[in-house]
Amino acid sequence: MNAARRIALQYVLLFGANGVSLPFAGLWFRSQGFSGAEIGVLLAAPMLSRLVTGPLIAVWADGFRRRRSPIAILGLVLCLGYAGAGLAQGVWLQGALWFVAATAMAGLIPLSDVLSLQVARRHGFDFALPRGFGSASFVAANVIMGAILTRGSVDWVVVWIATAGALVALTAATLLPSDPVTEGPKTPGRERFAGIARLAVDPVFMTAVLAIGGVQATHGFYYGFSAIAWKAQGISETMTGLLWAVSVVVEIAFMWWIEPWRKRRGIGPGAILMLGGIAAVVRWTALAFAPPLWVLWPLQALHALTFAATYLAGVQIVERLAPPGGHTAAQTLNSVMAAGVLIGLATLAAGPLYDRVGVSGYLAMTGLAAIGLLLQWRLRRVSAIR
Repeated sequence: MNAARRIALQYVLLFGANGVSLPFAGLWFRSQGFSGAEIGVLLAAPMLSRLVTGPLIAVWADGFRRRRSPIAILGLVLCLGYAGAGLAQGVWLQGALWFVAATAMAGLIPLSDVLSLQVARRHGFDFALPRGFGSASFVAANVIMGAILTRGSVDWVVVWIATAGALVALTAATLLPSDPVTEGPKTPGRERFAGIARLAVDPVFMTAVLAIGGVQATHGFYYGFSAIAWKAQGISETMTGLLWAVSVVVEIAFMWWIEPWRKRRGIGPGAILMLGGIAAVVRWTALAFAPPLWVLWPLQALHALTFAATYLAGVQIVERLAPPGGHTAAQTLNSVMAAGVLIGLATLAAGPLYDRVGVSGYLAMTGLAAIGLLLQWRLRRVSAIR
C-alpha cells in the first residue's frame, strides 16, 4: 500500500467516526433526556476548550519522534472516551467523557493534515486526494447510520464512533508513514510554546485564521440542530442521512475535480475563500425559512463551497503564512479557531436559539458569515493572498 493510500485509509476511519458524530450526536443526547440548551453546552464545551487543549496537543505531539505516534494515542483516547460516555449515566459524567473523546477527535484532524501535507510534498500527490476519501467515508457513515437509526437504537451512534476510534489507533500505529516530526534535533517544549505565541500575535496570520473560522463556524447551528429540526418537519432519519450525504458528495466532487482544475487555472485560495463566504450567506438565510424537502437538496449542495472550498483554501493559506518549522502550530491554531473556539461559540448560542426561535436561528449564522467575508476582504488588503 503506497503512502497516499495509507493516508487515505486513516482519513476514511477518522471521518467515518466524524460522519456519525456530527449529524447524530444531538439525537443521541436528546435520547438521554437532555434539553436543547444542555445539548448546545455538551457539544460546544470541547470546541471552546480548544483554545487551551489545541496548543497543548500541538506542543505535546511535536515532542514525539514520529508524527504517527500521537495520532495513535489520540485514537485510543477517542475510543475509550466515547465508549465510556455510552456506558455512563448522568449529564456530568457523560459530558466529561464526551468532552475527552471529542477533544481527542478534534486533535486528530490537524495532526493528520500536517502529516498528510508533509507526505504529499515528499511523494508528489495532491493533499485533496486522500482527504477526499475521508469525505467519502463521511457520506457513507451518514447514510448507513441513518438507515440503522430508522430500525435500531440510537445507542448505535456511540458504538460506531468508539469502534472507529479503535481502528484509527490501530491503523496509525501500524500503517501510517513513519515520517519524523523534524529532521534535526527536537525543539524544546518552551520554544514550541513560544512559536505558537508568536503566531497568535501576528496580525496578518490571525486575520487569516479569523476569516477562515468566521465562515467555518457558521456550520455550528447546522451540525447541532439540523437533524432535530428536520425531524420536527417530518423528515425521517434516513432522509436526514441522505441530505447530509448529498452535501458531502458535492464536497468530494470539489476536492477531486474542482480543486485540481482551480490550481491548473491559477485561481488563488483567497478567491475561493470569498466564494465560500458568499455561499454561506445564501445557504443559512434560506434554511432559516424551513424550506420544503425539494429545496433542501440544492441548499445541501452549497456545502461544497461553505465547507470544502473554505477548508481547502484555509489549509493552503495557513501553510503559506506559516514560518519554517511552524506548520504544526499554524495548522493547529487554524483548527483551534475554525473548528474550536468560533464554532464552539456558535454551537453554544445555537442551543438557546433553537429552543426560542427554532430554525430562524440560522439567521445568526448568516450574520457570522458576513463578518467572515469582511475579514476576508481585510486579508486581501494586508497580505499577498489572492
